[in-house]
Parts: sequence; structure tokens; C-alpha cells
Amino acid sequence: MIELLKKIHLFATLLEPELAKIEKICRPEAVAKDTVLFKEGDDGDRCYIIMKGEVRISKFIPHIGEEALAVLKPGDYFGEMALIDNFPRSAHAIVNSDAALLSINKTELDKILIMDHELGYKLLWAFTKTLSKRLRETNEKMASFLAMSGGF
Repeated sequence: MIELLKKIHLFATLLEPELAKIEKICRPEAVAKDTVLFKEGDDGDRCYIIMKGEVRISKFIPHIGEEALAVLKPGDYFGEMALIDNFPRSAHAIVNSDAALLSINKTELDKILIMDHELGYKLLWAFTKTLSKRLRETNEKMASFLAMSGGF
């Protein structure tokens, strides 16, 4: 599994011994299409890595319905905010096609990070880059939406 983890952007800077620590806490999950992994407002206790299949990240807008924010593919990860803060989930995660996932539990990851500060630094830096990228993408979507709607 270490060879698979090397291909995940989140783990790109990790050395083999660090990847071995991560491998020990990864739990494989086979998940059927249309399974709701979590809903907006749920407590978050794990993140997921997509090995096969697709996962849709969505918001449900009252009187409108589901608005897909992203469709994630193999190599992508999601739910990582639950590993950083203790806030409820910010969106729904729904399996778009049968998927093979790896899940990482917050409690198990915290134990590793307490023992290996360098590994913790590398992972938190990768999370920060991911969140920054997603924020920029959201800003661009909002700017496009405002331009199409005539602005405010």
C-alpha cells in the first residue's frame, strides 16, 4: 500500500518510514454508489482517500436542491478538515460510483502526530496548501457567479 500512498498528493513529501506509519492507520473501505459517507452538520472523525471510483461533495440548498461543489476522483482526498478542527462537516460526501476508499481516523492520526512532530508538520503543511487551493477555487466560482448574475 505504500506505493499507492506515494501517489497521493497529501503524502508526496513523506519518506518511506513516515508512509509506513500512515499505512498502519489506513482502513480500506469498499463503498457502493449513492452511499452517503457524511452529511453537512455531522461530526467529523476521519478523512478519506479515493483509490477507485468517484465521490461528490455537495451542499443542499433549501428550495433548490443539491448543488455539487466538486466530483473527486482517484488520488483525491476529502474530509481532512475534520482532522484539523472540531467543527461539523461543511458539506455532504456522496459516492458517485462504486468506490474503494482509505479512511484515516482522527484519533489514530493524532497519536502518530504527537509522537512524530516532523511528520505532523509535513501533513499540516499539505492540508494548508489543499485548503488554500480550495478557497481560491471557491472565490473564483463566486466571482463567476456574481458576474453572471449581474453582481450586487
